[in-house]
Amino acid sequence: MVAHTTGAPREWPKPEGPLRSRSAFAAAHVVPRVLGENVPGAPADIDWDATLSYRHRIWSYGLGVAEAMDTAQRGMGLGWREAAELVRRSAAEARSAGGVIAAGAGTDHLTGTPTLREVLAAYREQVEVVADAGARVILMASRALAAVARSPEDYAWVYGSLLDEADDPVILHWLGPMFDPALRGYWGTEDVPAATKAFLEIIRARPEKVDGVKVSLLDADHEIALRRELPEGVRLYTGDDFNYPDLIVGSRGEFSDALLGVFAAIHPAASAAIQALDRDDPATAQSILDSTKALGRHIFEAPTFHYKTGIAFLSWLNGHQPGFAMAGGLHAGRSVPHLAEVFRLADRAGLLVDPESAEERMRGFLALSGVQR
Repeated sequence: MVAHTTGAPREWPKPEGPLRSRSAFAAAHVVPRVLGENVPGAPADIDWDATLSYRHRIWSYGLGVAEAMDTAQRGMGLGWREAAELVRRSAAEARSAGGVIAAGAGTDHLTGTPTLREVLAAYREQVEVVADAGARVILMASRALAAVARSPEDYAWVYGSLLDEADDPVILHWLGPMFDPALRGYWGTEDVPAATKAFLEIIRARPEKVDGVKVSLLDADHEIALRRELPEGVRLYTGDDFNYPDLIVGSRGEFSDALLGVFAAIHPAASAAIQALDRDDPATAQSILDSTKALGRHIFEAPTFHYKTGIAFLSWLNGHQPGFAMAGGLHAGRSVPHLAEVFRLADRAGLLVDPESAEERMRGFLALSGVQR
């Protein structure tokens, strides 16, 4: 461990109106109840006040909330029953705050080895819950579909059926195996160019039913190439938590919108950057996002599926939750040195709301972890 002296807090302006130049969502985490049985294998026991308060904070910066996604430990501590309640509560709060919300619909309530028809029925059940709550539907990648599908045609049948039935345009989510190993070979093949072709065929068959696609492969060149192949009017929501600054700012009129887990950690800076883009000031936007890049890369380093631990830790450092804990005991997913670096990089990026208070919490965490000064 090395000594670190915190800097002065940075003031991040809130927008005076809606953000215009980019459509941006922060995929938010959930806060567990302090005295709940949030242990491995137990259902999530959520602190609703703290969880929903965090979403109000995101909305106050002009960003949308992407609800019940993998950042909220979907399928990794958060089951469908809890996720459905989360969607209903968050959508109601969004209406009260005038906030934008989209939410994940998947198949994670299935058990055993389902058939393709059972996967489709499971998707339909969750889509109905999300749509009835008033949130935009995000069709999440399905572990069950990945396990049972045998070809790109199987994916096309399931997704085509769902798109045909959609009342409003949806967001399609391509989550790479670095985030969830069970999704390896999604779209029917492990060959990324072939998978991309299958993905595009689904979109091109019904472009009016697709608001956008969220791609989380951590490959900027692939994202740019895919973005150029999308039908007109279909957004590319970057899910690249490594390369988001360049992808969002873009160049020569080409850019990605955003639906990012890292935005849950850096939402004040993300908002300030988009406000700069609204003022036609890409240099300032680039500078702001670049200042958060080291933090984002560290939080999302391999094993990437444990990135949620860093987001929860930063939330606790900033006083947005009473304790550093996660559903399913996932707060044990990162080491003490890793989390100490989250603290240091967040301070460097100006993302500690109250550096003195964060420093006090950090000292207590280190002492509890057995680190001697």
